[in-house]
Amino acid sequence: MVWRRAGERAPHKPLLVLYAIGKLLRGESRLTPYCEVDEGFGKLLQEFGPRRLKHGSQYPFWRLRNDSVWEVTDADQIVLNSSGDASKTDLLARSVSGGFREAIATRLQNDSKLTFEIIHNLLDAHFPPSIHGDILQAVNIEPTLRAIDKRRRDSHFRENVLRAYEHKCAICGFDVRLGHSPIGLEASHIKWRAAGGPNQVVNGLTLCVLHHKLFDRGAFTLSKQWEILVSDDAHGSVGFQEWLMRFHGKKINFPQSQSYYPKVDFIGWHVREVFQGAYREL
Repeated sequence: MVWRRAGERAPHKPLLVLYAIGKLLRGESRLTPYCEVDEGFGKLLQEFGPRRLKHGSQYPFWRLRNDSVWEVTDADQIVLNSSGDASKTDLLARSVSGGFREAIATRLQNDSKLTFEIIHNLLDAHFPPSIHGDILQAVNIEPTLRAIDKRRRDSHFRENVLRAYEHKCAICGFDVRLGHSPIGLEASHIKWRAAGGPNQVVNGLTLCVLHHKLFDRGAFTLSKQWEILVSDDAHGSVGFQEWLMRFHGKKINFPQSQSYYPKVDFIGWHVREVFQGAYREL
């Protein structure tokens, strides 16, 4: 169902499916005019997809038909290009609608357990847990379905990464403990597990909860010299200077051994596939 190539992110179909499920769960029609999809789904691609000059909402809207779960009205009237794709212009001009096939839509509406499994399988397969809640909120799926990952995670990865960074955030140095237990610290994958990133310390950063979320949303990234680089798309008033800009251009808090330093290949993936915008001037 999902196009993959050399670690490039292509979450277009999963995001469109989540968008359509959200509409079903709200009792809306299973078929949505393409003009609405282009606007609503297009915003999801901009927010949660990799940075691209053009995302092309028409491609997943049209290509999901090949997965036998989706239909497009008046599909036989659409003029296709040499790649077998419909043009956005033609989809808009013919006022087509698209959505799940009727039998599938009915099943999703009546089988909450199946729908729950599909939602979380899509989230787990394509996005890090830190932004699952953001995506569900963006597609208006009720918080009661928020991802509670019951799968067995690799606890050794977390332990090894936190130990390597001596239990402090690699960005701000946050290291609060309650007794002997660190609070609000997480092991972040630089190259996401959903994209094939390994459970290795060189693919990890110890981050506080806030910087983990900011990192996975692409508000900042790292340079090959392990400098913290803030996106020019990130902005704000309260907290922006304190939690982002004051670290811009500075080196991370390095792990205790050089053998644990973040691997440049994984940083490069994050820059290409997650980081949003361009680097702010130093």
